Amino acid sequence: MAKIVGTITTSHVPAIGGAIAKGLQNDPYWKPFFDGFPPVRDWLASVKPDVVVVAYNDHGLNFFLDKMPTFAIGAAPEYRNADEGWGIPVVPPFQGDPALSWHMIESLVAEDFDLVTCQEMSVDHAFTLPMALLWPEQKWPVRTVPVVVNTVQSPLPSAARCYKLGQAIGRAIASWPGDERVVVLGTGGLSHQLDGERAGFINKDFDLKFMESLVNDPTWATQYSTVELVELAGTQGVELLNWLVARGTLPNKVRQVHVNYHIPISNTASGLQVLEPA
Repeated sequence: MAKIVGTITTSHVPAIGGAIAKGLQNDPYWKPFFDGFPPVRDWLASVKPDVVVVAYNDHGLNFFLDKMPTFAIGAAPEYRNADEGWGIPVVPPFQGDPALSWHMIESLVAEDFDLVTCQEMSVDHAFTLPMALLWPEQKWPVRTVPVVVNTVQSPLPSAARCYKLGQAIGRAIASWPGDERVVVLGTGGLSHQLDGERAGFINKDFDLKFMESLVNDPTWATQYSTVELVELAGTQGVELLNWLVARGTLPNKVRQVHVNYHIPISNTASGLQVLEPA
């Protein structure tokens, strides 16, 4: 059967793409952020994944406010991105894994998750930038399965529901008869708010507690409603729901392989964490 070898959770702010394009990896502002990734690449080289399942939130490239699914899964043979208006260079297309995607979709529907199934799908910076951070040469050695979570328009799925989605994805992958090695990538956040009276809001204490909880108490954040999470992490900080999806795919006991936290990048608290089954 297929095996989840670990999870990676990281930020995806568009400014990362601009920094990559301008070669600013060693700039004093960016260096503490980019320095977090070589250990992750070393870990990827050691675990050699075949597939990356990416839990992220779409920012209008594929879905917009008139059509915003709670959860959507890609089942396409290929995923491409486009200029969303940030001026970020377009990256090479990503190979999909339709067979595994359909298995996940059928398994999740059987567990009463109502999904939007996308046989054609574009992916935005929340998908492409973390992948480019993991494989900076942008020659993708893995197949991909996009999992989109609504963190944009109310009503949002609860933290508990997102964690349960991750658990269901974990069961789906474990029941896949292939021998694929899978990494689950959760992207977004951490705490930040881009507009309103609290624009620029960052809650370092909450971020560090949340990251610690993913190691020792993975359901800790599920005690909070989405409104409470907005109060604690900012309007856009609810992207941590994607981290909970990723964490839910792992067993209760995990080992933290690597962690990095840096503030700010583009008014956002940047978290990076690698976990694997204990």
